[in-house]
Amino acid sequence: MCPPDFYGIEYEINPWMRVSNQSNGDHAKTQWKTLTRVLENEVGAKLEFMEPVPGLPDLVFTANAGVLHDGKAVPSQFRHPERQGEERHFIDWFTKKGYEVINLDPEIDFEGAGDLLGLPDFWIGGYRQRSDIRAYVQLSEIFQKEIMPVELVDQRFYHLDTCFCPLSGGELLYFPSCFDTYAQTVLTSRIEQDKRFAVPPQEGERFACNAVCIDRHVVLPTGCPETMAWLTQKGYTPHPVELDEFLKAGGSAKCLTLALD
Repeated sequence: MCPPDFYGIEYEINPWMRVSNQSNGDHAKTQWKTLTRVLENEVGAKLEFMEPVPGLPDLVFTANAGVLHDGKAVPSQFRHPERQGEERHFIDWFTKKGYEVINLDPEIDFEGAGDLLGLPDFWIGGYRQRSDIRAYVQLSEIFQKEIMPVELVDQRFYHLDTCFCPLSGGELLYFPSCFDTYAQTVLTSRIEQDKRFAVPPQEGERFACNAVCIDRHVVLPTGCPETMAWLTQKGYTPHPVELDEFLKAGGSAKCLTLALD
């Protein structure tokens, strides 16, 4: 995670971001600290932090740093110039922590764990909005995993983790209308119906799927009662956290974290 010391809406690169709808810095810091407290004290996660950097307001969204697995780190290669300055700071952090850093071909866009998420038997990679479908051929070879690309068709849900959340028991939270028809068909064929929860639109737009699942705990934004009820029914403990200041930039709980294992 990265503290939101320099977080703010300084540009517009997704439909949520409006410079005229500026975040409140004090509120953002309070919400971020609450998230860290819940993750550490209620969920039992071990957190590591990187230093915030002036001029990089979205560095707080560490899910986009890259993807880590089996000691290997593939750093992101951002599509928008506004975020490309983050790349060297993420690479430096991975290197200092002892990861083997492997770069994709330079012409390929890839935005990390925002667009690549794993289910027990295979991984899912989102493309079109931010990441290039070609990234998943290389990533599959690097990590020796089956990766199924899915096309994201709603510009508001520009990363996979805004509309798709795999859970530790193999269940799935997802917002079906964010995917093209083929992707919806493939997902329903690969994941049993009783393990899938299609979040209601009003909760999908609250970023219900932008959740952090650790063991049987799920940390998600407030305002998602139907999603929380389904999680409880499936044996999970939901932990709602107010993260509205980050929703102004198109992010929530998952965007603010990167799993290191």
